[in-house]
Amino acid sequence: MLLIDVFILFLHKVVCLEAIVICGMPACGKSTSARLLSKRLGLPEFNGGDVIKIIAKEKGYSPGGNDWWDTPDGIKLLKEREKNHELDQIADEKIREIIDKGSVIVTSYTAPWLVDNAFKIWLDASYEVRAKRMAARDHISLAEAKRRIKSRDDGNKRLYKKLYNIKFGEDKLPFNMVVDVNSISTEEIVNLIMKKIKEIAWH
Repeated sequence: MLLIDVFILFLHKVVCLEAIVICGMPACGKSTSARLLSKRLGLPEFNGGDVIKIIAKEKGYSPGGNDWWDTPDGIKLLKEREKNHELDQIADEKIREIIDKGSVIVTSYTAPWLVDNAFKIWLDASYEVRAKRMAARDHISLAEAKRRIKSRDDGNKRLYKKLYNIKFGEDKLPFNMVVDVNSISTEEIVNLIMKKIKEIAWH
């Protein structure tokens, strides 16, 4: 067995018995980082936004793709969620159940404030960097990406303030690790996370 394999098995036993939760503002690189970390650690990856999409589909919406949240349908759902919190509460309970089982990587906007049994990571990216990422990812102009980012930021902040009194994007206290991702690649983000996990595992 290679030394790296021994190390990965050790991480599984010591650290990854708990879930890893990755959070951050829209288009900061959560999903991309989670996918790569999932491959590196050999753990399943779960996107919290997908739970909401599943429930939204049951309500007659037709969600699909990263940019669906910025469509009229997605914006309509966000406004509905601000008035009726049931959808989010159901989704968050499902996410809690997944985190409680451990050994999983989860991306979620709310889980870091709702659970204690996880290693929580905040990916810190500026408005400009996130807009550039979204423009490249969704094949839209930078001006349109900035408009969408601002709309989603404002909507998320209002929603999570109403739901859980969370100062989303401001309160970093729940996090075990904050990574400035403004000038580094996804590979570098995951390397930093792996380094931190290794430090914890050996202490």
